[in-house]
Amino acid sequence: MKLTARINSIKPSPTLAITMKANALRAEGRDIIGFGAGEPDFDTPDNVKQAAIRAINEGFTKYTPVGGIDELKDAIIAKLQRDNHLSYTRAQICVSCGAKHTLYNLAQVLFEEGDEVVIPSPYWVSYPDIVMLTGAKAVILKTRASEGFKIQPSELETAITDRTRAVIINSPSNPSGVAYSPAEVEKLAAVIARKKVLAISDDIYEKILYDGLDFANVASVHPAMKELTVVVNGLSKSHAMTGWRIGYAAGPADIIAAATKLQSQNTSNPTSIAQKASVEALNGDQAIVGTMVREFEKRRNVIVERLNAIPGITCMTPQGAFYVFPEIAGLLGRKHDGKVLTTSSDVAAWLLDAANVAVIPGGEFGHDDHIRLSYATSMANIEKGLDRIRDAALKLE
Repeated sequence: MKLTARINSIKPSPTLAITMKANALRAEGRDIIGFGAGEPDFDTPDNVKQAAIRAINEGFTKYTPVGGIDELKDAIIAKLQRDNHLSYTRAQICVSCGAKHTLYNLAQVLFEEGDEVVIPSPYWVSYPDIVMLTGAKAVILKTRASEGFKIQPSELETAITDRTRAVIINSPSNPSGVAYSPAEVEKLAAVIARKKVLAISDDIYEKILYDGLDFANVASVHPAMKELTVVVNGLSKSHAMTGWRIGYAAGPADIIAAATKLQSQNTSNPTSIAQKASVEALNGDQAIVGTMVREFEKRRNVIVERLNAIPGITCMTPQGAFYVFPEIAGLLGRKHDGKVLTTSSDVAAWLLDAANVAVIPGGEFGHDDHIRLSYATSMANIEKGLDRIRDAALKLE
């Protein structure tokens, strides 16, 4: 059976693929330490789970409006006003089946052949493929570890051409954990506003910030940018609700209406029960967020220190999210069982084989001399996994 060129042009999500492989090896009896999945290891808060149970018991199990129930839209509007000082109406909100679904919908209604979308690297693995599926071109703006993997305003200005439709900004970032200060965001916003292109602000890790850093996005720091920005967010990371699949977009009403129309023809509404749970997540007790962030910060400090103590690996300290993106240049060119490690995929395969540790190759994020590790796992797993990586690295030829 012949498949379309567009489906053959993309690859499966490597993070999901490696997580599935690690799970399969565990099922075979191997003791695998997984640093792959971007999923908090905390449970969904009890008050959120109880809200879902109430929804089931009350029979709230039918179709809802395509773009989400008003109660959830109002909770999102209140959150954006409270946390980001941004005002929206219900017509400017669309709730989808996770932030990835939100991003896919936006790409499909905004981009087409001949368009360009600027994506800083290292980037979340799905951004380029989501853009390519529209026929548009992903223009990769490569950043440097020496500059903290941060976009320089002058380079952003050069990357934007008359074909540029949008710039994707992800802060805090997956995979690097880099987060921009409000002053740094304002400089980027000034460039985007001057060029009059759209910003897609992926704020999914907004709540996971360290060292007292304040969150800001381009819409909140620059008055002209609100009408040029679509804010994307969700509950997966902030409230340990990955499986509930709730994400949302806030932006200009015409874009939101188009995304809602598209959603009416692909998934229809997000799950009714998950929507009720999300109302409670946004309006209820927020203690879980602070608890997670404090624990993630402890884990960050340990994993960075341990990685930097391994010969051949250097790791910068992330300001947010729950990933480290260490450089592995000192491992490349070395041998394991006579095989030379030449790429980040080689390093990931070696670690899985020799150390029973699952990591994501940095090449999947646009930087082949790095690997990504998620520290959304227990401190015990972090310590054990880093022991294994160290021991394996010391045995390389």
